[in-house]
Amino acid sequence: MTFTLHVDGPRWRQHADQVRDDVREALHAGKPGARYGDIVPVAKGNGYGFGISNLARETGRLGLDRIAVGTPHEAAAAARYFEGQILVMQPWDPRDLASIEVWEYIESRPFADRILRTIASVEALHALATVGIAEVSNDRAVPIVIEGLTSMRRFGLAEPDLSALLADDAVRAALRSRRIDLQGLALHLPLAQPLAPHVETLETSWHNTNPSQRLPKQASGRVKEAWSWTLTWIRALGALEDSDCPLTDDAAAVWISHVDDEELGQLRAALPEIPLRVRIGTRLWLGDPGALQARGTILAVHQVAKGRAVGYRQRRAPKDGLLIVVGGGTSNGVALEAPSPASSMRQRAVAAGTGALEASGRARSPFSWDDKLRWFSEPPHMQVSMLWISADDVRAGVGKGGRVPAVGDELDCRVRNTIAAFDRILGLE
Repeated sequence: MTFTLHVDGPRWRQHADQVRDDVREALHAGKPGARYGDIVPVAKGNGYGFGISNLARETGRLGLDRIAVGTPHEAAAAARYFEGQILVMQPWDPRDLASIEVWEYIESRPFADRILRTIASVEALHALATVGIAEVSNDRAVPIVIEGLTSMRRFGLAEPDLSALLADDAVRAALRSRRIDLQGLALHLPLAQPLAPHVETLETSWHNTNPSQRLPKQASGRVKEAWSWTLTWIRALGALEDSDCPLTDDAAAVWISHVDDEELGQLRAALPEIPLRVRIGTRLWLGDPGALQARGTILAVHQVAKGRAVGYRQRRAPKDGLLIVVGGGTSNGVALEAPSPASSMRQRAVAAGTGALEASGRARSPFSWDDKLRWFSEPPHMQVSMLWISADDVRAGVGKGGRVPAVGDELDCRVRNTIAAFDRILGLE
């Protein structure tokens, strides 16, 4: 029951190289050197359909020394194939007992000092500073990034909480003793431009005394939010240094998601000395869809007369034709989708039309034969799908020089790579 991702390896890698180079150009603004930041590939979940191990290896091929994953479980997997620093974007919190078990495993491994924790709450940072980390069995510093609360409003410390927490005696003591190694600020911005950038204060006095760090009038909401958060972070670090807390150059880094190259250029111009570590996943790995094609292998072909009942639900064939059994079902991500945002009239019309068809018992599959999407005979099974091809379509295809689908042939399939699970991946050798 084979569901395959075919990759045009040279084309896919050329795209990844181009994204890396474009981001570096926007980041460095003519100033070479990693001190100004770099791209940080994201390899989370199913690894965008490629698997975390493949993306970890590709990150090394790109010459990059940092990668971001979603969970500590994924960090342990990535560390087997990647020698650099690994950021876990899921916030560390001692109250999350299931994750703490995985962190305990990580701390027992040689790669532990390469794994960065994200701290996104007052309680987590306070626990880290005062109670300590039970799973840390030696005296090494625990590397962390602190996440700021953006207009995403998913995880993060609000600005007042950040300022108060970094002024806390216990936190400063942990920094002085090097039990905590501060590696920067994380900002996860929304895909859409913020309607109202979530920043408590724009640090007016700071901006007025630093005209070179002002933003252009046309700066986007994401840029304004990232810029203001960064200046707030710089001010907080200055207060830490004044209290004799040892900080490395990495402490000033800003790990940022969902900004385009133009926005990066604006941030670089306004923040010329700040290392910007740009987390990119979809654009890097899936930005050239023409390099990727999912296909299911035909496993059985049955001639079926009109009215013949088939499948689990014994639905009747609407016409004479072929019943095609093809590899690829719900366990592979076939025909699974997130709720539609329906933010335009066209999207609403498509959602309404699709819902009406499904209500009538008809659903078009994502599999195609002769460049035409075929109908499901019933909802996809766990590992296979059953499709109709009418006798009229078969005759028309043969008349055009085509041929009847046969066992062993492959059908192209439209699938979301972020939820797909492939039995094999060809082209990355």
